[in-house]
Amino acid sequence: MPKILVVDDDQIMLMITSRILAKRYEVICASSGKQAIELFEKEKPDMILSDLLMPEMDGYELQMALQAKNTDPVPMVFMTADESDESESQGFALGAVDYIRKPLKADILLRRVANVIENLDKIHGLKRAADTDPMTGLLNKSASQREIGGLCKNSQGVLLMIDLDSFKLVNDIYGHNMGDKILIRFAELIKEVIRTTDLAGRMGGDEFIAFCQHVRQKSVIIEKTAYLNEKLLASAKEYMGKDMSIPLGTSIGAVFVPDEGTDFTDLCHKADKALYKVKQGGKHSCAFYEETHNPEENLNLQNNISNMRMILGERNRETGAYFLEISQFKVMYRFAVRFNDNYQKDIQFMQITLDFNNESKIEDFRNMLVKSLRRSDCVTQNGKNQFLVMLMEANLQEAYIVRDRILSRWQQMRANFKGEAAFEIESITGLE
Repeated sequence: MPKILVVDDDQIMLMITSRILAKRYEVICASSGKQAIELFEKEKPDMILSDLLMPEMDGYELQMALQAKNTDPVPMVFMTADESDESESQGFALGAVDYIRKPLKADILLRRVANVIENLDKIHGLKRAADTDPMTGLLNKSASQREIGGLCKNSQGVLLMIDLDSFKLVNDIYGHNMGDKILIRFAELIKEVIRTTDLAGRMGGDEFIAFCQHVRQKSVIIEKTAYLNEKLLASAKEYMGKDMSIPLGTSIGAVFVPDEGTDFTDLCHKADKALYKVKQGGKHSCAFYEETHNPEENLNLQNNISNMRMILGERNRETGAYFLEISQFKVMYRFAVRFNDNYQKDIQFMQITLDFNNESKIEDFRNMLVKSLRRSDCVTQNGKNQFLVMLMEANLQEAYIVRDRILSRWQQMRANFKGEAAFEIESITGLE
């Protein structure tokens, strides 16, 4: 049942409004803006129905205060006896989804609220689809970074980097269909060991991530790891036969938050270090970052060439171009120039400038661009609406073929959206 927070300093109006809504919705009441903020954080209602004119904190101020604390939009409907268009315009400018005039009529109130809830359901459905990994039903990589990154900043708990051990052998011996079954089952097991207040996602391939809120004991993570290993092996033998001999299991690197910081990228790096310790210690277990604080253990743990390659290499080799931050791209570019000076290889430099600033469309373009290129190519985003590309081992003619492929895919994606992409291409040869 949808939950609605009703805010009004007039106790009679609060009672009337809650009685009308109580037949269809779970209703929470607040008699002031301050109380509404406390209840919103505690109850997480689906929408807020608030009086506009209240002492101490009016409806506008309430909305701004809530929005400042939440990254997602706060669905807000104002109730007001003010007939002026100016107040309505101000509310919509702040993000209000609707206005209802006082005195309230029960049928109109129910109809307007139902419309808002219906639209929210559609929006949430679309958002869930966009944020979900289609195979496992967990958060996808970008949603994991956003949602779990938010928890790292604002909550305490433990961040887990979770790897499947020896998963490649499943694909190699039993085929990718069996590999998919294992991934789906493993995702189900992850859901079993976390609570509804926790989050889990798939970062790609056989790499997963989770955040368990308010967990402070190592024993809890050790128990979860043992459960995952036991159930995963049992499922693998059920799927592939009792004689299945692949050492399938899971390794987990854990880092406590905020003990080791609140920055998501830094915490992932620390959890990765703990995970590497498990991999080196026999797998199928877990390790905690604070146990690896000794600086001598960093890159010199077991400093033979195979271990060094494992440390330096990509753990999850995704398809598509190598996407880098602009500072990293500069280093790659300078190396490419040096490499080209000695070996005279064909390397093309491409600059793509978009004539629009819609963030979601730019993200769509970026994802399409990365997937349209080879794994040996490099991409970076320069500012908001410009991308730089290095095409390795490609002549000028091949670069124009790549450009045409990107343009063709962009034309298919953008549909009715009016947005153009301008391309410039030059060979690195002879420029430096």
